[in-house]
This record gives sequence, C-alpha cells and structure tokens, in this order.
Amino acid sequence: MRLTLLAAALLAVSEATAQAPAPIAREFRGVWVATVGNIDWPSKPTIGTWESQRELLAILDRAVELKLNAIVFQVRPSADAMYSSPYEPWSQFLTGRQGRAPEPPWDPLAFAVEEAHKRGLELHAWFNPYRAEATPDTLKARSHISQTDPLLVRGYDRYLWMNPGDPEVRRRSIRVITDVTRRYDIDGVHIDDYFYPYPATDKSGKKIDFPDERSYADYKKRGGVLAKDDWRRDNVDKFVETLYKSVHAVKPWVRVGISPFGIWRPGNPPSVTGFDAYAEIYADSKKWLENGWADYFAPQLYWPIARPQQRYQVLYDWWLSENTKKRHIWPGLATYRISDTSAARHIPAQEIIDEIDSTRVRSGDQGHIHFSMTVLMKNPDGLNEKLATRYSEPAVVPATPWLGAVPPGKPTISLGLDTEAREYSLKLTPAPGEKVWLWTVRTGMDDGAWKVEVLPGWLRVHRLPYPTGVERVVVTAVGRTGMESAAASFPEERGPGRRAPPIKP
Repeated sequence: MRLTLLAAALLAVSEATAQAPAPIAREFRGVWVATVGNIDWPSKPTIGTWESQRELLAILDRAVELKLNAIVFQVRPSADAMYSSPYEPWSQFLTGRQGRAPEPPWDPLAFAVEEAHKRGLELHAWFNPYRAEATPDTLKARSHISQTDPLLVRGYDRYLWMNPGDPEVRRRSIRVITDVTRRYDIDGVHIDDYFYPYPATDKSGKKIDFPDERSYADYKKRGGVLAKDDWRRDNVDKFVETLYKSVHAVKPWVRVGISPFGIWRPGNPPSVTGFDAYAEIYADSKKWLENGWADYFAPQLYWPIARPQQRYQVLYDWWLSENTKKRHIWPGLATYRISDTSAARHIPAQEIIDEIDSTRVRSGDQGHIHFSMTVLMKNPDGLNEKLATRYSEPAVVPATPWLGAVPPGKPTISLGLDTEAREYSLKLTPAPGEKVWLWTVRTGMDDGAWKVEVLPGWLRVHRLPYPTGVERVVVTAVGRTGMESAAASFPEERGPGRRAPPIKP
C-alpha cells in the first residue's frame, strides 16, 4: 500500500526522533553526610577502621542506588579533622578521643574521594569555620586551637567558639580549607550556617552576648568606624569573600558552596516571619549572593509548603529573585523530619517529593540537598521508593561555566561484540585536551526507547546488554565544571531523516 504524503512525513519525523535522544537531565542531587555527634557517619566513634569503611561504602552505594550525584561530607566538625591534617587533631567523632589517630591508619577523606569518584559521585568537603567545640565534655588534644592559641577562642554558653573578630581566626580557617583543596581531589568546598553562634540565654532568659568586647575595642582603636553589629557582619563577609577567592586560586574548578539559614531577614519576602540570621548570627547571605561569593547557595528551606509564615516555595522564589549573579540555588531539604516522631516536626515523605516538584517547575537550574544521609539509609515512609519516581534517570550536575567554559573534545567510540559473553563492548576514547570527568551513554532501542547511563570518566570500556533491538549508542564527555562535549554516535549519523542501520549481533 502506498503511503500518503502525511504518513510519509510522520514516518520521517519518527525516524529522526529515534536517532536524537533527549538531552541528559541536569540536576544537583546531593546529600549531607554529617559527622558531628556521629549523626550520619561513623555510627559510633569506636567502631574502628574496617567497620567505618564498610559504613562509608554503604552510604556511597545507597547514593548511587538512588541516582544521587553529590556527597557533602563533613570533614571539620569543630577545629578537628576527619582526614590527616597538618594543622588540627583527629576528630573525636572518628576515634572516640580527639587527637587519637585511627587504627589501623587510614584517611577517611582520601578514601571517600576515591570511592565516590569510582562511582561517578562528586565529593564536596564540608567545613565549619568557627566552631571549636561541639560537645562540652570533649577532652582536648594538645594540638587543638583551644590549647595552642587559647586567645583565639571564646566560651559561649556550654561550648567554645573561635572569635570571628580576630583576623588570625579567618587566616587559620582559610589555611585549613585551602590545604584540603590543594591535597585532595575534591569537587567542592562547603560551609554551613554556623557563623557567629546561634544565640543562647542565661537562667533568667536574657540573651547572652558573644564575648568579643576586646576585639571590637581593638578595632575601634585602629580607626574602625562601624557599629558593633555591622563590624561583626563585616568580619563574616571578609571570611566568605576570602574563602571564595582563595579556593579558586588553588583550583579554579572546585565549586564553593554555602548553606545559609533559609531566611535572610524576616519580611523578605513580606509574608515571611522567623529567625533573623542577619541580626543574630551576623550572616548577610543576601550580600554574598549579590556579590557572587559562592558558586552555589543551598539555603536551608526546612519549612513545609503549607506553612504560611515560612512557605517553602515563597522563600525559594525570593532566593531566585535575589540571584543577580546567576549562581546556582540548590535548596536544602529537611528530609530528616520524616523520621521525627514529634507532631510539631514530623512530615510525610510526600512533602519532600512535593518540594522537589515545586523546585523543578520554578527554575531551569535544578537541584537540592537532603539533610541528611541517615534518613536515606533507613527509608522511612517509603521515602526511597517515592524518590525513585523523581529520580527515574541519572542526572549530571548543572554546569558552572564561570569556573571553566571549555568542554572536553568529542570522544571516539567503537562497539565490539562478545558472542560468548553475549554482550557488547563499548570502547570510550577521550579526545586530547580537557579531562573527562563523566561519560553520558544513551542506548537507543528499536522500540524508540532510550536507556540513559552516567558513568565515571575513568572508564574506557563499558558493557552493554546483547538485545537484538539495540539500534544506536550516543556518547558525550563531561568536564569537571559540567561542560559537555559534542556527541559521538555509533553507527555514525547519516543526516536528517535518514535512519542508521541497526546494530546487529
């Protein structure tokens, strides 16, 4: 039977579509792995090296299983280290006693970076720049700042805090962070919402002021003119700006991320009430955003969609509206609250799904970070099954072209057939120049469907199943800043509307 002109045209469109897979999804799918207080890892500070490694591998494997693509790993909980540091002692949360080295010896950050990269996961090193003590009963190591430089530390409430008003504190934290950036192949540097400490009250209910009178007096003697609150904000501003510039001076491609409190100031936007981070912890996150002093911001939007005073989507829209430098805005989600049994704090897993949906429809720059990993390991309320409906395909982290806009060259690919093993062997050869961080592989089937995979860039051979219906393989290379190469196809394209012959076993 002769085809009509309309039918012929539709067939041509169908065949062209079959040869052109959809672009790879772009979304930052991160999770915080908190080590302070052993929130997420290790489960106990006394379990030893082998069990700690086993737990860390289980975390990375769960992230891959869920199709996440980034781990935000806490490496400096309180002027200590979850890695081999020349400046600070081993963390009590790793070995049970501050300053005690792990036995048998190992470096958790080096291990985490290597194992994450084997799996195609980004690893962001998460630092607390000011906290010197997380638990008041810590037995201090001799190399801890409270022992080596006690004048840099202040007691506040039950804890110790490095004084943000002392320039040496800023220099020390920057030195620690740039040391890690230089020595480890991390993908990001991350700081959270702890700047000046969250306010505490005495027994009478009166707010305790941070004890920095002497530092402020010294500032005034040197000719400083700022009021005390403005001076405190300026101290934090200087740290944030210096951090951003210093990290990129060491490795330009490493992303700098900040996770501020989700509300800049009450009344911004007008419907919002709540804690004033600008006035209470001296965090002018709006200024940092306007100046582009981070490559991504992860405001902690820990309130449900239906909460009028701090509505999730209203706050997210505000952060987008202030993003004049077009940095990434990847909000933090209170996923941990699914496991919270208190009526005031518990949320159902569907709330997190709705927040992800709300984020996706509001911005082309998609992404979010779950707090924290424990809830993804426990899977309350069928959370992981619900996430699977939103993470149906793998995603590549959105590009950061201001850190490097050159993509890898077009790769060379070839497809061989192992009839005995009943599988195809896809050979991946990078082009000279920009290093490949990830491969994207899309396999076209004869029913028009495409199987999508994102693979680590160190791979050179990838195995594909042996169905007779494989018609096409399309591969791109992705660089460290997320820039993507031109696509290589097998068989090669034959022009618009001309379908390549199927791959036959």
